[in-house]
Amino acid sequence: MPKPLTLTLGGNTRQQVALNLAMANRHGLIAGATGTGKTVSLQILAEGFSRNGIPVFLADVKGDLSGLAASGTPHRKIDERLDIIGLTDFQQRGYPTVFWDLYGDKGHPVRTTLSEFGPLLLANFLDLNDTQTGVLYTAFKVADDEGMLLLDLKDLTAMLNWIKEQRKALEAEYGGISPASVAAIRRKLLALEEQGGDLFFGEPALELQDLIKTDFSGNGVINVLDATQLIHQPRLYAIFLLWLISELFEQLPEVGDADKPKMVFFFDEAHLLFNNAPQSLLEKIDQVVRLIRSKGVGIYFISQSPADIPESVLGQLGNRVQHALRAFTPKDKKAVRVAAQTFRPNPEFSTEAAITQLGVGEALVSVLDSKGSPTVVERALIVPPESRMGPLDDNERQQCLERSPYRGRYDKPLDRESAYELLKARSLEKAAEVASDEDKPSAKTARGGRQRQGIFEAMAKSVARSIGSSLGRQIARGLLGSILGKR
Repeated sequence: MPKPLTLTLGGNTRQQVALNLAMANRHGLIAGATGTGKTVSLQILAEGFSRNGIPVFLADVKGDLSGLAASGTPHRKIDERLDIIGLTDFQQRGYPTVFWDLYGDKGHPVRTTLSEFGPLLLANFLDLNDTQTGVLYTAFKVADDEGMLLLDLKDLTAMLNWIKEQRKALEAEYGGISPASVAAIRRKLLALEEQGGDLFFGEPALELQDLIKTDFSGNGVINVLDATQLIHQPRLYAIFLLWLISELFEQLPEVGDADKPKMVFFFDEAHLLFNNAPQSLLEKIDQVVRLIRSKGVGIYFISQSPADIPESVLGQLGNRVQHALRAFTPKDKKAVRVAAQTFRPNPEFSTEAAITQLGVGEALVSVLDSKGSPTVVERALIVPPESRMGPLDDNERQQCLERSPYRGRYDKPLDRESAYELLKARSLEKAAEVASDEDKPSAKTARGGRQRQGIFEAMAKSVARSIGSSLGRQIARGLLGSILGKR
């Protein structure tokens, strides 16, 4: 008989498998084939953390996890599972939940500014080469030196156009600026805009402390990012979540060894973060995962197989929940073997064989003990969630949004004065000066030619072209969007 798996996180000590809260910030992995119960394991982990006053952030890829906000309903199979496990303190209920959505459709919009995002992650996201990355860093540096904020994509586009036009004046201080690189970056920014990046970059920017809250009863708030649309832009999805944990690492203080995490972060479809990622990005991920546990943040990756996770990251995931894998091909068999090798063996059964024999609602589990050592792998039954196993309907979600403490705080975008507006104002001013000069007798050189245009006049023309082309693209998108039925 499989042993029960309780993920009540500090509940009844009679349970044979329980996650040690003091070790929960040593990260974890939930793996298994599609339909074997990974989502339910994520759900009961999130519930357990919340009950213990630990805020949670998770990405809801399929839309099922919105049910965390509603109470579960009685069911014969749930009663049977509870009888087998012998769980006596089970209570069906909903949990404090806040919904977020990068697109703003099914939750509060999530935004950050380009200045906060920074050139490193942006260069990795755009997959820029070294020369293009250097030009991007130059644009950010010039903006800082000129006191211009880079808040959204139009700010960066205007700045790139300006440094291209003024490259000869700027190269002495900032180094070479390749017009071809500027053009390449602009093309990739346009592609990013079409993927929804124009919604992500802007204000009001998300305050990370709003993700680390408890309710009046001391339960940790579960932040659910609706990723049902975002998952169709896998690179944007991966970079957004990497930005989030990077910001948590930068902003949170060191906490040392604590009795429980300050926050827990779940990264579903984790393979998207690592697929085709450049080495520099993989090194950044490895660094963040390695160091963020000292800030009291636990990161739990959810993927089909441990083989989806690079070894440098996989070695840092101390708590493991492995659902069934199927072995139909040599590649599948290798994945099963790799998964089995990540566990401390149990002499009572073959880990490799058990992985292919697990039923729905069963898993192989190993957690860290009080000394930080992995326990022997156990074959376990999954505890039923107390909240609903399934999504909220539209009315229920809307009621949650209306009760949200952040209602009205992030919903309306802001567009304060930044690089785009400042350069636009300068361009209009210089354009007026040029028009005024043209009404006067033009100054001629000794050869009878017109004086060479100054740096500000050139800047004005450049920014005017940038503004015009940006406006033109917005109009075109509006027309094509209405014709093709796109957002």
